Amino acid sequence: MCESRGARVRAELAFSVGDLAQMRFSVSPMWEVGPGLRLLRSGRDHPVHRRWTAQVRPRLAAAGLDRGRLAELVPPTGYVPDFLNPAPAGPAPTLEEELAAIRATPLGRIRAELDRLAGEQGSLGPRLRALHDGRDDALSALTEEIAAYWEVALAPYWARIRAVLEADVFHRTRQVAEHGAGRLFNDLHSSVSWGDSTLRLSGRHRPLSRRGAGPGLLLIPSVFTGPVPFTRVTPPDPPQLAYPARGTGTLWEVRRADGGNNALAAVLGRSRALLLAELESPATTAELARRTALSAPAVSQFLGALRGAGLVSAHRAGRCVLYARTAAAETLLAASASASASASASASAASATQTSRGGA
Repeated sequence: MCESRGARVRAELAFSVGDLAQMRFSVSPMWEVGPGLRLLRSGRDHPVHRRWTAQVRPRLAAAGLDRGRLAELVPPTGYVPDFLNPAPAGPAPTLEEELAAIRATPLGRIRAELDRLAGEQGSLGPRLRALHDGRDDALSALTEEIAAYWEVALAPYWARIRAVLEADVFHRTRQVAEHGAGRLFNDLHSSVSWGDSTLRLSGRHRPLSRRGAGPGLLLIPSVFTGPVPFTRVTPPDPPQLAYPARGTGTLWEVRRADGGNNALAAVLGRSRALLLAELESPATTAELARRTALSAPAVSQFLGALRGAGLVSAHRAGRCVLYARTAAAETLLAASASASASASASASAASATQTSRGGA
């Protein structure tokens, strides 16, 4: 992740027709891992992500993930080693696929990037020195820690995050189809502009070079990247540009579907519908029992049924298990709320018509 101290410059990345032809979008879990952890470790009360940080910081500390290998690789400011963001092979790689790519990183690249990190931070701790030395278990231990961080901090929220990222990609690809790549780049971020077959990024700490890089450009929306885009140009991969996703400001808005609760209860049962509504934020069995006045065994049974139906997912966070709504559940709740609103509007219109006729 290219962000280091120094005088700011305007970076330029030249494009050929072939580069434009191979430009593509990707939704990358690892591009949420690094920026998200940096925000958590900053201690800042971020105006957009306040609800998320308040829920996740205590879990992160309890699991010791705020002071592990990954935390050492993602300092509060400055450079983050690029091997943490391998070039996504497709439009939506899984975390497991990206972790496999990290494990396949050549030792020479890891050493060079850790040397750069040490140059900026002053030194490497014993765990990163083990990674630098290429000890057999060091890289596997790192990827296991990333997976543990994912379960605590991102997996319970991934359905919601991914919906924002995919909506951004849909908007951008439609923009390209209707107006061309120039409009896409000029609308991507205030620091990004396009002209004369060149992509320009202002306010950068380092220049960019396509020398040795692969063709094309990977555009990666991210809800935690900001306030400026991040770049990664690591030959032989194509350049990556991670930019703040459109719609991030609405990511954590409360979207309880109480209006459609009665209709949903008729299908799922009152208790299951209530639990789905309460899972606006991921929660444990004990938390849900306290909120709903249902017994813990009953909550556990209902969650098991919802999980079996693909409406709820479970994620281990230390000694606890967090339950979260899946994308299927979000769709179901949204459809229920929409149907309820339409029915209410139709009833109001019918009532108004009846009143009008009676008055005539």
